[in-house]
Amino acid sequence: MSSTSALARSFTSGSDASKNHSNAVPTAIRQSQSTSEQQHAQSLREAQSQAKIASPTVAVIGLGYVGLPTALALAQAGIDVIGVDKSADRLESIRRERVDLTPADQQRLSSELKRDKLILTANADEIARADGVIVCVPTPVDDHLVPDLGPLRAACEVVVENATAAQTIILTSTSFVGTTRRLIVEPLEQRGFELGSDIWVAYSPERIDPANVSFEQSDVPRVIGGFTAECERRAADIVGAIAPVCRVGSLETAEMTKLYENTFRAVNIALANEMAEIASVLNIDPVAVVDAAATKPFGFMAFYPGPGVGGHCIPCDPHYLLWQLRAERKAAPLIDQAMSNIAERPGRIVDMIEQRLAQQGRAVDGAKILIHGTSYKPGVADVRESPALEIMERLRKAGARVAYHDEHVPSLRLGSEEFTSLVSPERFEFDLIVVHTVHPEDQLEWLSERETFDATFRLGATLRKAA
Repeated sequence: MSSTSALARSFTSGSDASKNHSNAVPTAIRQSQSTSEQQHAQSLREAQSQAKIASPTVAVIGLGYVGLPTALALAQAGIDVIGVDKSADRLESIRRERVDLTPADQQRLSSELKRDKLILTANADEIARADGVIVCVPTPVDDHLVPDLGPLRAACEVVVENATAAQTIILTSTSFVGTTRRLIVEPLEQRGFELGSDIWVAYSPERIDPANVSFEQSDVPRVIGGFTAECERRAADIVGAIAPVCRVGSLETAEMTKLYENTFRAVNIALANEMAEIASVLNIDPVAVVDAAATKPFGFMAFYPGPGVGGHCIPCDPHYLLWQLRAERKAAPLIDQAMSNIAERPGRIVDMIEQRLAQQGRAVDGAKILIHGTSYKPGVADVRESPALEIMERLRKAGARVAYHDEHVPSLRLGSEEFTSLVSPERFEFDLIVVHTVHPEDQLEWLSERETFDATFRLGATLRKAA
């Protein structure tokens, strides 16, 4: 049986699974209906269920770096998808195919826009006609590293408001343990739904790595925890249409799994950066050390130093765990120190830039500096939490004349000022070029003839070869 037909069977199996899409009533209200009303409603639901078996519908809330690839994968699996995003600009960019995706997802987008499997809308009322709902909105932190639940809370409120009986609702956004229960389960119960009986809720953290072409969604297992076993099974049927699944038995276990994944990465990146500074003191190439250690086939995982971390995962997610632990008066000194080191990393890079200029007999004040690459990782146009932004801002405050070049990021904003990517930077003179991000298509030969600071710590051999 195909994944689509299995999914359809899941949506329509059992007397409680069928529903009236005009806004089915919760259990508490439904019990007050007369017998004749119940029989009529049951007949109507069964008829509608039979009509839907061939074409289940899933609404994806939030069409960003996680939501859009998720929607495309579902549509490719033969599922009707309602893509909901409150940003008219984002929806228009998707329609015009001017979005940051892997080549494979770009092809999927072009294909699905020509078919009728993907509907794009800003109308949240459309959620009510979906069999499944997947919430994919960002969970950032504010300037004080305090979790900002605003986007997620707003999205969950809209989902709960438009929820109908027999829906399966899946939260994918990273947050503190208990978020799914607090923002979805409890509000649904307050509306009169009977969780696990007439509506199903689960948590399945996203595992999308933007620009990574080595791992398709279909290859990466997805963790799933349900409010009940039946919630988990139904969620697994939806997510299983696009990826292997790993069922863990509870919402909280799934939520903690995601926090552990990204905290693990944060701690090891902080260690890699610290080891790089130690190696520098000892006049050793830190990347050569990591590469040599990585030849060990067990007990070691390679993490490399760099200018810092960006995006909405590593710089943000562990703070959701730390925030929750502070409320419980539980210390996590290792994680706390690692996140402090990560937050301080752009400042340390600026210190290194100052030292490099000093070796030339120059001060930062008045120096002409180019930042090569500003996105937080290669191959994407995403500058959220990118260390490049803080590095540029610190250098500007110190009096440097800063420009940047990034073909993936035509413009960016620092405070109230907007910057434009410098075209053909090799035509200009700079006192120092800081390599922050190297995209796969970047040509670096011209850097071998310039004064360059490699904040990626990985270009030594490349620049020597170019020279």
